Amino acid sequence: MIAHLKGRLDATGIDHAVIDIGGVGYLVGASSRTLAAIGPVGEAATLFTEMLVSEDSIRLVGFASAAERDWFRLLTGVQGVGARVALAILSALEPAELARAVGAQDKAMVARANGVGPKLAERIVRELKDKVGTVPLGAAATAQALPVGASADAVSALLNLGFRPAEATGAVAAAEDELGSTATLDALVRLALKKAAR
Repeated sequence: MIAHLKGRLDATGIDHAVIDIGGVGYLVGASSRTLAAIGPVGEAATLFTEMLVSEDSIRLVGFASAAERDWFRLLTGVQGVGARVALAILSALEPAELARAVGAQDKAMVARANGVGPKLAERIVRELKDKVGTVPLGAAATAQALPVGASADAVSALLNLGFRPAEATGAVAAAEDELGSTATLDALVRLALKKAAR
């Protein structure tokens, strides 16, 4: 499993980027939001990735943040949402906006994405509500839904260990409250695991 790519941005297309790492070009599918965020061609770029394996292909999908990758995983877990639809949703909505839409059960907001009709939007917000938990509206929602820096990496680490998003976010937030905003990733993950186990 390839967790991230760090190299030089060699080229971009409508729905993909090519990252050159040591002379090997990795073709990575991406949302328009990610393509806009990774910087200019020829410069250094880092993408968080998800590998999609099917009977006839192996593909990489890239994301500008771990939060965006985690939402991709959640979205593709919903029946009827494939990689293309998930990327369309992530092109239309930032992770924080998506968290607010799911928390408020705002299916119209999700339906703004290309290829998402009212029925699919309703299924997405209904199925993800339990996985994401209720997200408070307002400025606090952005902070809770889209952690940055070490806290985002700590949430991602807990998600990779099998915790649900709401559990991971809550445990990391509690750990960060105790340790302060300058806590290291290692310290955050250790304390978050202890808090999640209680």
